[in-house]
Amino acid sequence: MGLDGSARAATVVIDISETIDRLPVGSFQIRVLLICAAVLFVDGFDTQAIGYVAPAVAQEWKLARGALGPVFSVGLFGLMIGAILFGTIADRIGRKRIIVLSTVAFGIGSLLTMLAQDATWLMVLRFLTGLGLGGAMPNTVALTSELSPHQRRATLVMMMFAGFSIGAALGGLLAAALIPAFGWRSVFLVGGLVPLLLAPLLGMVLPESIRYLALVGGRDRDVAGLLRQVAPDEDIPPNAHFAVRELRLPGLPVAHLFAEQRSRVTLLLWSVFFMSLLDLYLLANWLPTVLNDLGTSVSAAAVIGAMLQVGGVAGTFALGHFIDRFSFRALALIYLCAAVAIAAIGLTSHSIALVTSAIFAAGFCIIGGQIAANALTATYYPTAIRSTGMGWALGIGRVGSIVGPLVGGAMLAARAGVDTLFMVAAIPALVAAAAAFALVWVARPAGKSVGS
Repeated sequence: MGLDGSARAATVVIDISETIDRLPVGSFQIRVLLICAAVLFVDGFDTQAIGYVAPAVAQEWKLARGALGPVFSVGLFGLMIGAILFGTIADRIGRKRIIVLSTVAFGIGSLLTMLAQDATWLMVLRFLTGLGLGGAMPNTVALTSELSPHQRRATLVMMMFAGFSIGAALGGLLAAALIPAFGWRSVFLVGGLVPLLLAPLLGMVLPESIRYLALVGGRDRDVAGLLRQVAPDEDIPPNAHFAVRELRLPGLPVAHLFAEQRSRVTLLLWSVFFMSLLDLYLLANWLPTVLNDLGTSVSAAAVIGAMLQVGGVAGTFALGHFIDRFSFRALALIYLCAAVAIAAIGLTSHSIALVTSAIFAAGFCIIGGQIAANALTATYYPTAIRSTGMGWALGIGRVGSIVGPLVGGAMLAARAGVDTLFMVAAIPALVAAAAAFALVWVARPAGKSVGS
């Protein structure tokens, strides 16, 4: 009995949150960031592929202007279900397994999309692909966030998320080269093979979240191994026990999104995500078609449309420091600028140079803003419900991403002018700016007690 008491007394308790927060970012965290960025790279490629091939699909199948709107939206509905479902499951079984499973799922879905012979089958296959695409995103964000020190968390999550924008932008450039030579199905061949080749590598090298393992308990050996990689110079005794400054939360994880004064923040975050993703997917899906209607070739429309994602990459790297420093204040300003840039697309459509610049600026703000919102959401919620919080925010946002292409398709089918289309598209960005401004005041009290 005395020996057991001595052993307990000698146990060293190491606070994972405190240890990570006081240390600089190291090579292990950068390596995990790059692995998660690779997942989002192929996720972004496969998510945006349908927008780039849309003009070629419409020409081959002789579809009416705007007829592919339901195809865009049903794929995004799959992303919504995947984000909510797999985000919640990951808070129970861990991030890594869901990331690997999701990558395999959307790789298979992309390959199957090559077999589509009409719009109905294309809708079914894009929905199934969307389930996998939706599951990968909240969990790569959560995993990166949980390995990052608090003062650099937004910057690191945004850097990781740049993989999505780079993949989406490359999709446009690759589509411009592949479609004339091999047809639109070749884009989905690439989009299926790459994630299926990546998945075994993820199984071997991707770690589980160190905060998640410490929170669920009983995995001290695994936590010690990960912490030695995060902090190789730290002295970690063999009998160490690990903890985080958070409690395990019983019951349904989603219920805790509305507990402990989180209700208003959760609803405002959902508003930002809904409006932001409505705009993003309206632009991402319809820009190549609109540009093609204005007289540019399918290949040129794909390249110019890809400037939206190129701008998003630039915004992601440029805005991280300001988000870490000014939080929701910076987010509100970004969305205000996004509204101006989106409206400018319609006003400059007479000039290739000007419209390309406006599309780049819109991507810088709307995609940069969305990735900043991802980072701030991951920072706000505690570990026990971080994937759930991310999954539901992205899931609600996906409702907006479903509505966006439908609105764009309806306006194009009604022969709305290009200037009118983009003036209307600027309104959701203004609403997102207002919600982000409200978060400056509402998130402050609760944000101090969570987000660790």
